[in-house]
Amino acid sequence: MLRFREAAPDDWPGIWAIMKPVARAGETYCWDTSIDETAGRQEWLPGTSGSDPTLVVFVAVEAGTDRVVGTAQLHANRGGNGAHVSNASFLVAADAGGRGVGRALAGHVLDEARAAGYTAMQFNAVVETNERAVALWISLGFSIIGTVPGAFVHPSAGPTGLHIMHRFL
Repeated sequence: MLRFREAAPDDWPGIWAIMKPVARAGETYCWDTSIDETAGRQEWLPGTSGSDPTLVVFVAVEAGTDRVVGTAQLHANRGGNGAHVSNASFLVAADAGGRGVGRALAGHVLDEARAAGYTAMQFNAVVETNERAVALWISLGFSIIGTVPGAFVHPSAGPTGLHIMHRFL
């Protein structure tokens, strides 16, 4: 069982434990693979220098524990006249993969986006070789509306595309 809540500063060690191996692998996010913990925190958590004022970070916590097994960011994709479209990013602990954490967290974030008044969600950079994520998003009603060819250099597959994915809320 999972429970979802907004992230608190004390959640950072659990979030970093998930984020660091994802960044080091360099297979799914356009992050520097040598990102350090300070830069990682500035990238992921609100309230840090230069953070987006629309950014809300959620954690998925195993019921009965304080263990963070997933985290997601939700924010406006763009400002001004584009602020009605949301964007989100997701991370799931490696040992929680395949247990439905990503799907449950996505459902929570989609509900939160609707409640916040967003009318759609757009992902700007889903790595084409990240087949599990692409399949999840399609199963949740997202469409691939374009692919930027060769925009991501995968450590083993080489240059691959970045999908732009969208769905109305």
